[in-house]
Amino acid sequence: MTIAVFLGSLLGAMALGIPIAFALLVCGMALMWHLDLFEAQILAQNVINGADSFPLLAVPFFMLAGEIMNVGGLSRRIVNLALAIVGHVKGGLGYVTIIAACLMAALSGSAVADAAALSALLLPMMVAAGHDKARSAGLIASAGIIAPIIPPSIGFVVFGVAANVSITKLFFAGIFPGIMLAAALWVTWWFLVRKETITAPPRKSAREVLVAAKAAGWALGLPLIVVAGLKMGVFTPTEAAVVAAVYALLITTCVYRELKPRQIYGVLVAAAKTSAVIMFLVAAAMVSAWLITVADLPSKVVSLLQPFMGNQTLLLIAIMLLVMMVGTALDMTPTILIMTPVLMPVIKAAGIDPVYFGVLFMINNAVGLITPPVGTVLNTVAGVGKIKMDEVTRGVMPFMLAQFAILILLVLFPSLVMVPARWFS
Repeated sequence: MTIAVFLGSLLGAMALGIPIAFALLVCGMALMWHLDLFEAQILAQNVINGADSFPLLAVPFFMLAGEIMNVGGLSRRIVNLALAIVGHVKGGLGYVTIIAACLMAALSGSAVADAAALSALLLPMMVAAGHDKARSAGLIASAGIIAPIIPPSIGFVVFGVAANVSITKLFFAGIFPGIMLAAALWVTWWFLVRKETITAPPRKSAREVLVAAKAAGWALGLPLIVVAGLKMGVFTPTEAAVVAAVYALLITTCVYRELKPRQIYGVLVAAAKTSAVIMFLVAAAMVSAWLITVADLPSKVVSLLQPFMGNQTLLLIAIMLLVMMVGTALDMTPTILIMTPVLMPVIKAAGIDPVYFGVLFMINNAVGLITPPVGTVLNTVAGVGKIKMDEVTRGVMPFMLAQFAILILLVLFPSLVMVPARWFS
């Protein structure tokens, strides 16, 4: 009955068109009424406690770093470097997209920000070169979702707080799977464009490559500082977010000088608006998370999944299928906040490493960003690129299937996540 109240109130509120954060509060109130615990003060207290978290401070600062990166010219310089390196290869603009997405992922941690920047910079170039617009938009969308996997990842911060798992370990565990996702896109793009007759631009000279590398050098220094600082224990993930924001601000205002003083206010407002949405979601979800614990809902889920508890692989496949279905209807952050408190006791009871599960869970949620009908990144690419949603959906399908194949591979072979994670950390 408790599970029915939880799902019924949440889905019912969403069906009425209530925003997801308020739907979570409705769900929490329904559970409180069902458990005969309704008290407005408890509701307010849990909302406040939900946002009162030091690790969550990483979210607004990483958001700010991403906004500064896009406005201050860091994104454009990274794209120019990738163009100088592989732009001359057949289908080179696709490879440029993948390389730029990985480099930008190591700067912002936001799939939507990266996809928007790549769409604005590269989609017109790919169309002008003769590539199919839908396929190009699909590649950009699928490359954008590498951002929540490669550190610094805002998704890992939210999951680490919700699941009480080391965010630093999650960051290091996401590096190799993120590279695998990029490799899958690389192979898929090669397969799709191998028969195209598009004339590639001439190869850049060694001098031009060096000039592009020098121009992007300061931008490339940011991920090195963040990863090295975390590895050597110089700062925590939250402090790394502050370092990233301050570094990006200094480089764009004092070195590149593309971010003007009059633009800083707009950048701060844009980052604050996006951060406020996430933080309110987290605060609202903590009400439901507390009531899920009080109602002992995880033990009921464990009993439902009992047939799979003896086999970790089957259990993970069942959970990944469930998350995949949820991801078609919900955005990444609500999915993390709703499902983490329910699934983590199941994961611990089955003896699965929480860090390993966190990587799989995040990849599944990231792919959910390009699955219709909700697909936040799909909508972003369609809006920025001025292309119909159904065309982007058609173009993204082969790349999405390739990334799902990587997810299945990681489920079957956990060492692909854990061995590199131990090496990096």
